[in-house]
Amino acid sequence: MAAARALRIHAGPRARRHIEQHGLRPQDISVIPGAAGGPKGLVLGPLDRFIFGEWLPRSQQPVHLVGASIGAWRMATACLDEAIPAFERLERDYIAQDYELEPGRKTPTARHVSQRFSENLASFYGGRVRQVLDHPRYRLHIVTSRGRHLLSREHRFGTPVGYLGAYLSNSLHRRALCAWLERVVFSSGPDPEALSLPFDEQDFSTRQVHLTEENFHPALQASCSIPFVLQAIHDIPGAPRGAYWDGGITDYHLHLNYAAAHPQGLVLYPHFQKAVVPGWLDKAWRWRHGATAFLENTVVLAPDPEWVRGLPNGRLPDRRDFARYGTDLASRMKVWQAAASASAQLAEEFSQWLERPDPGRVEAL
Repeated sequence: MAAARALRIHAGPRARRHIEQHGLRPQDISVIPGAAGGPKGLVLGPLDRFIFGEWLPRSQQPVHLVGASIGAWRMATACLDEAIPAFERLERDYIAQDYELEPGRKTPTARHVSQRFSENLASFYGGRVRQVLDHPRYRLHIVTSRGRHLLSREHRFGTPVGYLGAYLSNSLHRRALCAWLERVVFSSGPDPEALSLPFDEQDFSTRQVHLTEENFHPALQASCSIPFVLQAIHDIPGAPRGAYWDGGITDYHLHLNYAAAHPQGLVLYPHFQKAVVPGWLDKAWRWRHGATAFLENTVVLAPDPEWVRGLPNGRLPDRRDFARYGTDLASRMKVWQAAASASAQLAEEFSQWLERPDPGRVEAL
């Protein structure tokens, strides 16, 4: 009996027309986003290794890499000289994360998680930051969320109240969230005066900052700093003063207006689900999960929900697994490794489809 199909391909209308006429070629790609989502991103490792290690190097055009949280870590890793072993190490390091619990606590303190994570990033990119910044083709864009008003500095009492205000404002309208948070994007490039974003930023209050050796580490850590799980990063060099948190708060799945900025090229989006949710606070608002005109030229590669149900625990790896397995590191690592290994099927199916890109496999986004 044939194995269940793992990969589903979804595309916006402009991208579907392109595939019908030309298939999908590496030279067609202008942007690759990397979503926030914590351990869910582990199932994208084989796709990352194939896309950045084998397929995309067959072309020569510049490509913008946009990432938030684990997506920022993935996209920064793609900029290293040896992409495949770098992604293999990212997978190993992420799966092996381990944090100490203080007596009487079921979760580690935010201070401890931030310190350990900072050490991991320093070890991972140590001596290699210039490779990321000077990549001849890739322009990296790290998305962070900068707090405003009550959220401008992390505070024991002010921060929970501020995020309550952010939640209530966002429930009324996404743009109302701008009263509490703004999108700050740290972008690589040789000329800080010539930076450009790979999307139209008019949907949300946005600033762009030049990504340098001095601010690379704090910007990347900020993009991964989930409120109350990690500490905010304050006053990043070269950027406006303030507290910076996980880029997924403002842009959970990077539902950005790529179509306006790149009317000719395509956006290739390896994702862990079909829906491209705008912000982390939008997870509860299902009506905000549908595709918009922003994604007209986007191709989403996502695991089939039925295939996902065949993974350990019947779902993707999840941040809740830290609490579920507690101090049983070996069991959590075993489950996460099994999911990461199984996801090799995603890359295999994508590679096969590229050889004969059947438009009939492409579903509406």
